[in-house]
Amino acid sequence: MNEYPTALGASSRDAITLLGHDLARDVMGEVGFGELAFWLATQRRPEPGEVRVFEAVLAALADHGFTPTAMVTRLTYLSAPDSVQGALAAGLLGTGSRFLGVTEDTGRFLHDVLAGGRLPMDDAGWDALALRTVTAQRADGRFVPGLGHHVHKDGDPRTPRLMQIAREEGLFGPHLQLFAAIGRVHPQVLGKTLPLNGAGVCGAALADLGLPLPLLRGFALLARTAGLIGQLAEELRHPVANEIFLSVDLHNRSVPPDPWIPEA
Repeated sequence: MNEYPTALGASSRDAITLLGHDLARDVMGEVGFGELAFWLATQRRPEPGEVRVFEAVLAALADHGFTPTAMVTRLTYLSAPDSVQGALAAGLLGTGSRFLGVTEDTGRFLHDVLAGGRLPMDDAGWDALALRTVTAQRADGRFVPGLGHHVHKDGDPRTPRLMQIAREEGLFGPHLQLFAAIGRVHPQVLGKTLPLNGAGVCGAALADLGLPLPLLRGFALLARTAGLIGQLAEELRHPVANEIFLSVDLHNRSVPPDPWIPEA
């Protein structure tokens, strides 16, 4: 008979184990959800400081107003109120390079810059590395992930707060160091000042916690799931989805066809 080993959840007739512990006795009521999510992903129990930074990331990403993910969740629920799971899934599927996916993009970008090199010893060294990094991105015509925000033009309030928490817990690691340095030096290259956005700083913080890079977007989805549940709860009490739908449906206008012309 085949066996399928797992260190996660397993059930017998009279017990459930999770991460090697009795679920009912040792986990339920004893381990917070944020701590458990970290533990499940790394299969090591996090230190209290790690939990604080990780949960600060989850709070930062939970909800950000009427973003496309929130609107599509509400509109999908309007269309299929019998499918809460469909509404939540619709919102989560909208995670990508413009919303939430920046968390993973930034973490990977910073990690790639840091891979294989000696880490700077002081702010001047970090600034020099950041300057080379931003200059290379500009020369290649590529954006720096985590720079800029469509609303918080003068600074994303989540960024300094998360950096403060990481410093307080002794977890301001190389990814956050490089990200902060990018914030200091990029105006020299770009000729303008852009904010370090909250999704980007979350990616840097998660990378400094040693969480698997391929899962960084998953943690953003975990956080946003709570926000989308909140969006649905508010939609039940104070619905706006039908108004959004009608504002488009009743104000469309017919125009001549505009055929697609493939690029040469």
